[in-house]
Amino acid sequence: MTRDGVIKCENITKVYAGGKTALSAVSFTIPAHGIFAIIGRNGAGKTTLARVLSTLLEPSSGQASIDGLDIMKDANRLRERIAVVPQEGRTVAWMTPVQTVSTYLMWRGIGYKESLRKAREAVEQVGMAGHADRLNRTLSGGMKRKVLVAMVLASDAEFIFLDEPSTGLDPISRQELWRLLIELGKDRFVLLTTHYLEEAERVADRIGILDDGKLVAIGSMEELRSRLRHGYSLKVPEGANLPVKEGETIALGNGQVQVLTTRDEALSLSKMLIEAKAQFSVNPVTLDDIFTYMVGAMDAEVAEAKEVEEE
Repeated sequence: MTRDGVIKCENITKVYAGGKTALSAVSFTIPAHGIFAIIGRNGAGKTTLARVLSTLLEPSSGQASIDGLDIMKDANRLRERIAVVPQEGRTVAWMTPVQTVSTYLMWRGIGYKESLRKAREAVEQVGMAGHADRLNRTLSGGMKRKVLVAMVLASDAEFIFLDEPSTGLDPISRQELWRLLIELGKDRFVLLTTHYLEEAERVADRIGILDDGKLVAIGSMEELRSRLRHGYSLKVPEGANLPVKEGETIALGNGQVQVLTTRDEALSLSKMLIEAKAQFSVNPVTLDDIFTYMVGAMDAEVAEAKEVEEE
């Protein structure tokens, strides 16, 4: 059903009480299937956008729809097809993981026996079979997060909204979650907010970059990569005097300089650095590189605009 639909935002703006603009005229249209990751710095508007699209928050202006249903006018119909794990989600202390998931499923209209069966299956899927009947209050923060993810895994919802689901998970559990998300994305739509850029790069079909409430870029990894003029990243300590013939040199502010360049130039410079026994790294550009480049460009635009205003 969702394969032919789209998620559509038209100038979605959200201004909170006090005048804080969390989203500023965000517009995009993407297929209503696969995994859509939203990345950005703290306060960029990731959670606000997820809450707006999942019908939990009313935008100040603009329109949005999911599979042809308006998020405001058709909110009740959409909620039957949506499952959400909010960033502030909590488990009930005196319930077990299986009880938590099965109760959620019964709220969604699934029968008692079926809800128990699906709950145990989902709890096992997230790697918590050995903790299925322990009280939630005895679980670690990461385990409690897994219980919340199990809730949406077990649901029949077509549209899944996960706000930073891997927060608090150890590296192994995070990779297990990534495998589950990839499976989910094969037949459902998953909107994922995350501050782990590797996570977005590994699991997402499409990635949206938000900064200061504005949508900086959106697309697949290849589409985002094509926004940079050069495909390779070379990082060296500050002070390294490299004869860069083609590319851009960027001071990262962490004691390193990054050169975005071509494959041939990266190879030539690497040979020179090896001969000089210098420390360096070279890779095809990653989402980290793309994010730093694009957000840095936004910062430069803001600074330039302020200078013009002051003049």
